[in-house]
Amino acid sequence: MRGARRIEHQMSDQIPVVEAFRVMAANKSLSDSELHDLIRDGIHAALARRFGGPVEAEIEILPEGDIKIVVLKEVVETVEDPAREIPLEEARWDDPDFQVGDLLEIPVAFTDFGRNAVMAAKQRIIQRVREGERDRIREQFSGMVGDLVSGEVQAIERGKIVVMLNRVREAEAVIPWREQNPRERFRQGETIRAVLAKLEETPRGPRLILSRADPLFVKALFAIEVPEIYQGIVEIKEIVREAGGRTKVAVSSRDDSVDPVGACVGLKGSRVQAVVSELSGERIDIVPWHPDPEIFARRALAPARVSKVISDSERHVITAIVDEDQLSLAIGRNGQNVRLASQLIGWQIDLYSSRDWLSRGAESSLFGGGDEYEVSDFPLSELEDIQATTLAALQAAGINTFFDVLDMDRDDFLQVPGIGEEDAAVLLALIDELTVEEEVPEGAPPAGAAKAASAAPTPEEATDGGDAAAGDGESPAAEASEAADAEGSEEAEPVATAVAEVEPTEDADEDADTTVAS
Repeated sequence: MRGARRIEHQMSDQIPVVEAFRVMAANKSLSDSELHDLIRDGIHAALARRFGGPVEAEIEILPEGDIKIVVLKEVVETVEDPAREIPLEEARWDDPDFQVGDLLEIPVAFTDFGRNAVMAAKQRIIQRVREGERDRIREQFSGMVGDLVSGEVQAIERGKIVVMLNRVREAEAVIPWREQNPRERFRQGETIRAVLAKLEETPRGPRLILSRADPLFVKALFAIEVPEIYQGIVEIKEIVREAGGRTKVAVSSRDDSVDPVGACVGLKGSRVQAVVSELSGERIDIVPWHPDPEIFARRALAPARVSKVISDSERHVITAIVDEDQLSLAIGRNGQNVRLASQLIGWQIDLYSSRDWLSRGAESSLFGGGDEYEVSDFPLSELEDIQATTLAALQAAGINTFFDVLDMDRDDFLQVPGIGEEDAAVLLALIDELTVEEEVPEGAPPAGAAKAASAAPTPEEATDGGDAAAGDGESPAAEASEAADAEGSEEAEPVATAVAEVEPTEDADEDADTTVAS
């Protein structure tokens, strides 16, 4: 291809259109180079409409704001692409020296495009700016699901809260009705915090769906208030929530020296109260996580005291038995406590009172103590302390399993042929070893009571806190009374000392409380 040759045309005076475009893009945080690229794209689109297809052009944006445009066309014998080629005969009208293969430069004044072309370029620029904004929003927020964001309530439309975010004001962020806490009401202009639930694509671009009802919101709040969670020392293993009612949080610690429950509660309940205040007084139960479903179920049913749990690992069902005075507390208002506990452990929980359980023909003791396991039946041959002759004598009498000898006494054993005094004593000792539990001295506090009680305010602190704190919060006994009234049962007695309660602050709702289970 030979060198380019320019055809000189008389150009009309140009107007500094770049300045107008620069003012239009000033609020979009665009640099001069980005703006110039967008202007070139718009001009290329206008040239394509004028010349009937994509063209090759040189576009120069001058510092003073003018634009110089030169369209390039190749000189050919036969034209196949009118937008990029020009016949030799036509090229020689202006210069007879043109040859096939030369490049013809045609200057084009920006003002020659007319109003429609200028508007097309403007729309192209606006479109590219919007596309750039959408790409930046996708890139910035795609990895922020579950993170806390803040902004200002811009409008409330048909129950939907429109939020203008502090960091990215161009982003479309909304809190749908289903993602709102029913206890809360906001007004236009108020500051609001929420968690990013998901990034939704719409015909208008990405939309940020925020939530104040998702359990992730509570998790994000704890991450802010509890440094141990932010540092990864304490981990929130499970969290379930019914917005406006109750939240249950299961926590564990990677450091044996750090109490996960105490870390979340804070000194005199300061940390958890900050979360409760943000949730408008919503109840929060903090329990230690445990891999064993039976132990975890006991803790998840807090503040109720559980007498016994029996697990069915095949069906993932936990049977929990409680005293009569603990039944309403375990169930909760409208079944909320047991329902959330079931969601927390991931197992179905069947709840029975001790009276109902015994009426069903249960033979085992209901009060086995702490987190002991249910004794299962097994062959007597698995016991190493039984001599072979004794085992043979028992088997000859039809006594083959542990449950067969469980209810036998000394006289019963002596009636078995081949069983003597020494054999009977050994058998009775084995039964005691496998069934008798260590007794707790009368008046001794349950395990973990001291730790849990340390999180609760002292009587002096409660007195110093004033009548407001006492009136705004609910004790476990009061909560049990509420639940009993709702369920139509008797008033529940105060909860055991193994459950400590942190009363809400003066600003919290009167129904709010926080339960900490050990």
